[in-house]
Amino acid sequence: MRIGRVELYGVELPYAGGTYHLSGGRTYESFDAAVVRIACDDGTEGWGESTPFGSTYLAAHPAGTRAGIAVLAPALLGQDPRRVERVNDVMDRTLVGHHDARTALDVACWDAFGRSVGLPVATLLGGSTDVPMPRISSIHAGEPEEMRARVADHRARGYRAHSVKIGALDAEGGPAHDAERIAASLADRERGEYFLVDANGGLTPESALRLLRLLPPGLDVVLEAPCASWRETVSLRRRCPVPIVVDELGQLDSDLALAAGEDLADGIGLKVSKAGGLTPGRRHRDIARSAGLTVSVQDTVGSSLAYAAILHLGATVPPRLLRGVLDCEEMVTVRTATLDVRVADAGVLPGDAPGLGATVDPEVLGDPLQVWE
Repeated sequence: MRIGRVELYGVELPYAGGTYHLSGGRTYESFDAAVVRIACDDGTEGWGESTPFGSTYLAAHPAGTRAGIAVLAPALLGQDPRRVERVNDVMDRTLVGHHDARTALDVACWDAFGRSVGLPVATLLGGSTDVPMPRISSIHAGEPEEMRARVADHRARGYRAHSVKIGALDAEGGPAHDAERIAASLADRERGEYFLVDANGGLTPESALRLLRLLPPGLDVVLEAPCASWRETVSLRRRCPVPIVVDELGQLDSDLALAAGEDLADGIGLKVSKAGGLTPGRRHRDIARSAGLTVSVQDTVGSSLAYAAILHLGATVPPRLLRGVLDCEEMVTVRTATLDVRVADAGVLPGDAPGLGATVDPEVLGDPLQVWE
């Protein structure tokens, strides 16, 4: 079984909420997905997706993702997609970094692997826990009561975890405004709900400490990605009264080893494309498990294929450590595939279909942008 053809597609994904507001005044209205199909000599195919969160979130952008795939794809022709570690070795030798580009190809290999043996990717990653996973909403920054209403809307749709975005500039009200946002978002908190307060690296230690001192007593929150650097995070960690979860800073295996070894965090936001795909993603899962770090499995953003990868990896995390999975599919207005998903009151699980369990819609994808064979 060898990869004989790689196809690259581009799909525009408008944000379902109109305009997404992030810390530091960053805004996004649409995202540009790179979707990859690999075709093997025995007729097996595999699909993967990588969708950067614009160009101001991580060191990635849509044109760069496509360019990186163009470098990597020819090197994978003739490779066995089931030998996922060896495929990643080839990508290591071909292009340094560029996790966003590697992700689509790595996930496509896992999908092909699962389809070839008739097993879900979750089984290949170690086996599903079969415990329904809470879905995490993504509540972009806005006015406090508006954010409260968006939390309520997601709660009514079955979400049990919420990622509340903060990081107001001083001109926007600074820490005081963020404190109001947090208090409003948690005003109707129900038993069993979990709240991440996510700054996406938009705070300094000073502004974070000011914010925390302005919060009403007794709010049960976790502070995610408060600062943009490890130095700032270490400084805040020494004085922070609430748990800290790292996200953007945790991209490499060594980053997570550092966070665990130096006790810099209590959990991780495991984003599939930030890690570089499911192969490094499972290592991040295992580092977190060995260190007792909680995990939320997410991606930067994405459509149905990105959500499928999230579900299969999330299903293998022990329930006592898993805080939820991001339903990125509902963040955008375009569905690239129909997924085999089990939905229950307590959460979601991937189904038993082989691979990612995704039936791709060719009408949405259109013609490939590039082909290698």
